[in-house]
Amino acid sequence: MIHSVRRILVTGSAFAALALLGVQAAPAQDAAPSSATDIPDDVSVAKMDPDNRHASAKVNGEIITGTDVEQRVALIVAANEGVEISDEEMQRLRQQVMRNLIDETLEIQEAAAQDMAVTKQEVDEYYLRYAAQRFGRTPEKLDEYLKSVGSSPASLKRQIEGELAWDRLLQRNVRPFVNVSAEEVNELYQRLQAAKGTPEYKLSEIYLSSTPETHEAVGENAKRIVEQLRQGGSFLAYARQFSEASTAAVGGDLGWIKLEQLQNPTLETVARNMQPGQLVGPIEIPGGYSILYLQDKRQVGMADPRDAVLSLKQISLEFPKGTSEEEAKAKAAAFAQAATQIKGCGDADAAGKAMGAQVVTNDNIPVRALPEALQQTMLKLNVGETTPPFGSLEEGVRVLMLCGRDDPSPEAGPNYDQLMAQLEDDRVGKRAQRYLRDLRRDAVVEDN
Repeated sequence: MIHSVRRILVTGSAFAALALLGVQAAPAQDAAPSSATDIPDDVSVAKMDPDNRHASAKVNGEIITGTDVEQRVALIVAANEGVEISDEEMQRLRQQVMRNLIDETLEIQEAAAQDMAVTKQEVDEYYLRYAAQRFGRTPEKLDEYLKSVGSSPASLKRQIEGELAWDRLLQRNVRPFVNVSAEEVNELYQRLQAAKGTPEYKLSEIYLSSTPETHEAVGENAKRIVEQLRQGGSFLAYARQFSEASTAAVGGDLGWIKLEQLQNPTLETVARNMQPGQLVGPIEIPGGYSILYLQDKRQVGMADPRDAVLSLKQISLEFPKGTSEEEAKAKAAAFAQAATQIKGCGDADAAGKAMGAQVVTNDNIPVRALPEALQQTMLKLNVGETTPPFGSLEEGVRVLMLCGRDDPSPEAGPNYDQLMAQLEDDRVGKRAQRYLRDLRRDAVVEDN
C-alpha cells in the first residue's frame, strides 16, 4: 500500500471521482485531521449564503470563501442522494473540503510560480470534453445541473484546474527524476511468474494518517466513514476526498495486487480472509488507519471461469393477475417438470410454446453479468441443461438453458512496460507526498 499524496492526476481516470455529478454515486465523507501542522485540524466553516463572499481562510493571501466550500460540498451531497448526513457529519465534511481546497490552492499557486499556470482555455476545453464523454451532456446542460444541486461550474472548473496544475508539476519536477532499472522490472516479472496460480486481489483502500495526538480522533472519524459506506455511500468518493494514499485520485483503487504488496502483515491477514464485495475497517496500522474494500479475487495467470461468455435461452412463464399462491406453486412445479423434458436448445422454442411460456434468446452474456446467485449454477451446467426454476408470484417463474459457452483464455499478466509504469508510479507517489508537504510547510494559511 502506497501512503502518499492524496491527489495525483492519472489521465482518463483521475476525474473518476467527479462522477459525483449524478451518474456514479459519490458520497459525503468523514474528515481526517491533516498531518500537516500548519493546517488547523479544527478549521471552522460556517454555512454561507451563496452571495456572501466572507473569507473562511487565506492561503498565501488568496481567499477561500464559505461559498467555495459549500459549492464543493454540494457536489458530494448531490451524489450521496439517499444517504442521510447528520449535522455533525456535514460539519466534518466541510472541514475536509476546506483542507482539500487549501491543497488545491497551493498546487495552483506553485504551478503559476513556476510559469506553468493552467490557462482558462485549457480548463474550458477539459470541461467540454468531460461534459460530453462522461455525462453525454452539453456544457450548458452540465452548468444547469451543477447549479440545480447548489454547486457551480466555477467550482468544478477550479477542481479541474488544480488537478491539471498538480499533474503538470509532477511531470516536470518529479517524474523525470524517478528511475526504475531493467533489473528491477525483470525481478518483479520473475516474482509474478513464480506466483502463477496463487490468489490475487482487486482491492480499494482509504488511508487516514494520525499522530499520537490525533490518533483517537482519526479513529473515530474512520468509524464514521465506515458507517456511511455501509449505508450506501460511494467508496470512490470517500477515497477521493479523505484518503491520504496516492490511490485517492482513482477512488482508492489499488488494482490487482498480491497481498505482499500491501507491505503490512495486519492488512495482509485481513484481506486474505475477505470475500468479494466485503468492506472491512477501520484497521489500526502504524501511522494511522486503513479501510479496505475487496472488489474481486482471482488466481494469478489463470483463466477466471466468470469471464466465460454464454449463449442462453430464457424460458419464462407469467402468472395471470389474481393467481393465488397455491395456484402459482402448482403451475411452477408443472413448469419445472416440463423444463427438464426439453431436449436441448433446438427444442426450446417449440417446447416453450407448448407450455404457454415465452422463450427469449440471449447471446454473448458474460457470466459476470449474471446475478451472483446464478453464476456458480451456470458454470456447472452442460450445454442443453437448464437451471432450477426461479422467480416470484409477481414476476412469474423462469429457467435459463445453456446453449453454448466460450471459455476465457488464461491471463497473460502485465507486460514489461506495464510493470515499469507501476514501479514508476509508486515512486512518483512517494515523492509527490513530500512535495505537497513542503508546499504546506512553507505556506501562510490563515483561518478566519
